[in-house]
Amino acid sequence: MTQPASTRRLAVITGASSGIGEAFARAYAKQGVDLCLVARRLDRLEALALELAQQHGIEAFAVQADLSKPDATDRIVTALAEQARSCDILINNAGYSLPQTFLATKAQQQTDFVAVLVTSVVSLTHALLPGMVQRGYGRIINVASMVAFSSGAAGHTLYPAAKSFVVKMTQSLAAEVADKGVLVTAICPGQTESDFAKANGTDQLVAKSNLYKQTAEDVVAIAMSANEAGREVVVPGWPNKLAVAFMKILPDSWTAALIRPQAKKFALPDPTA
Repeated sequence: MTQPASTRRLAVITGASSGIGEAFARAYAKQGVDLCLVARRLDRLEALALELAQQHGIEAFAVQADLSKPDATDRIVTALAEQARSCDILINNAGYSLPQTFLATKAQQQTDFVAVLVTSVVSLTHALLPGMVQRGYGRIINVASMVAFSSGAAGHTLYPAAKSFVVKMTQSLAAEVADKGVLVTAICPGQTESDFAKANGTDQLVAKSNLYKQTAEDVVAIAMSANEAGREVVVPGWPNKLAVAFMKILPDSWTAALIRPQAKKFALPDPTA
């Protein structure tokens, strides 16, 4: 028998239209969790919401929101209020990268990037966390990256900085709310089979890579298990764990010398004048 919506948890998932976000949606739906799916592509969100609702007997609804815009958090909060629902699980997953160098991009592209990967994580978490604390239950998973532990390299200029911010924010937040029934985890995957590279135009470069890759489903399963176990920062996959361990142990100059030649393989050339 399907549980009534009033007794089911609800997960808010950003970037839910594909990749890791979609995998989170499918995994939580399978557990009987209702879904608020957030992304810009409304048609894909609505199709996924309908599919998962019919397949698992849950409620799922879509919220079209561009997280680079200042009103994005308000749109999500308003949609929850209209559905008379509260957020029990927050997945801050939305993200992308700019593979060119800093000067080859427009300033607006970089500020939009920071808004999606940093500002929206802060804003949405700040809006939904009080309800979790009040109810004595909450789960937050922030999708970071193993590059959070690396030195910067040419191309994808702000990506390591943004993901490092997410990791540090997760650790501080976890320390603040651990005794309030809220568990906070940063999952830091490496290369993952998803639409991420296709979105930034580096899919052919990634396809040629012989680096260790994981499926979105594997990353999500590890993230959910780690979150329930109260782990704050998780690097999925032993090859990734080993790489991060070296990045932490080696001097920055050594790490940069190792990483920067590899990073060039995943950056697009700047347009010629």
